[in-house]
Formats: sequence, C-alpha cells, structure tokens
Amino acid sequence: MAWTLLALAGLFEVVWAVGLKYTEGFTRLWPSVITLAAMAASVILLALALKHIPVGTGYAVWTGIGAVGTAVLGIILFQEPATAARIASIALIVCGIAGLKLSGAA
Repeated sequence: MAWTLLALAGLFEVVWAVGLKYTEGFTRLWPSVITLAAMAASVILLALALKHIPVGTGYAVWTGIGAVGTAVLGIILFQEPATAARIASIALIVCGIAGLKLSGAA
C-alpha cells in the first residue's frame, strides 16, 4: 500500500509541475487551484508513504516519478525537444526508480 501511495504522490507531483505552466504565475484561477490542490495531495501522500518506506528511497522515487512524468509531458504538451540524450536520461531515471524499488527497501 505504501508504494501505491508513493506512486500516486509522484503522479500528483507531475500534475502540479505541469500545472505551474498553465497558472501563468498564479494569475489564472482554476489552473492555480488545481495546481495548489495537487501540491497538497502530493506532499500528503508522500508523508503517508514515508511511514513505511525509508525517507531516502521514498523521496528519490517521488522526485524521480515527478521528473520523468514532467519531462515526458513537456515533450508531448509543450513540444520540448525529444533528443536522444534527453530520452536516454529519462530512461536512466526510470532505471534508478526501478532499482530503488527492487533493492528491497520496504
């Protein structure tokens, strides 16, 4: 259950990170509300997951999910460059997340 909470926390991190782009500096109401709600949900779910997962592992996985999801959505939604180096770097982060999960931590 803790890993499910952590995965959800990571997904909410992606929502708020991408949402920041749509808030236009928190000048647009509904994107700002959604972004702030996603921020709160992300941190709350992370805190719940960290009851059962070591903090170093949990934080690294949480930020990894956020980084990968945000980078992928940046490519899809904002036409950011999808260079080979960028894709390889995203793949390395995914490998790191999987390695932390498979290392037996919690």
